[in-house]
Amino acid sequence: MALWAIVPVKPLRRGKSRLAEVISAEERADLNHYLLENTIQVLSAIEEIENILVISRDTEALALARELGARTVQENGHPELNTTLARAVEIVKPYETCGVLIVPADLPRLNARDLKTILAHRAKPPVVAIAPDRKKESTNVLLVSPPGLIEFSYGPGSFEKHSQAARDAGARLEICDLPSLELDLDEPEDLELIETDLRVNK
Repeated sequence: MALWAIVPVKPLRRGKSRLAEVISAEERADLNHYLLENTIQVLSAIEEIENILVISRDTEALALARELGARTVQENGHPELNTTLARAVEIVKPYETCGVLIVPADLPRLNARDLKTILAHRAKPPVVAIAPDRKKESTNVLLVSPPGLIEFSYGPGSFEKHSQAARDAGARLEICDLPSLELDLDEPEDLELIETDLRVNK
């Protein structure tokens, strides 16, 4: 059965508004373009992932995703993230989908090795595997098998909300503390951490 990666994407030229005080609008657009491209390339290199679905209201993001071999769905209006993801799951369910991996396009340290660590948990469903952010408040990567097992609760406190939803559903809950997945690029301090990485790795 197929495993789908679902990548929700905000408009490339409008996302990361909280970084406006440190980088320009053009730099933010370039950053969002790079992050989406990198996310799809990393996911494409993982053999366990059979399909990648990018869902967005941004035609530019969708065009880039298709160029990189991903499937796409265009959203209309300004849907809330949990609604967007619920729709994406309903789209992939008919494809004999065994599970969905939710990967936002704002994880600058994303790598295939750590994603495979999460995917290894899909062998014994029902299961929910969560890679939280570094503050243990948000959900950065989420594996749900079978799809539809829990409702999405992205937003403040999503890590605990998803964890509790898994318990309530009687699913096995796996918490995956993985360095490459704990940093989502939202605040100026996050950008500073990435710049530190670059200096260390020179």
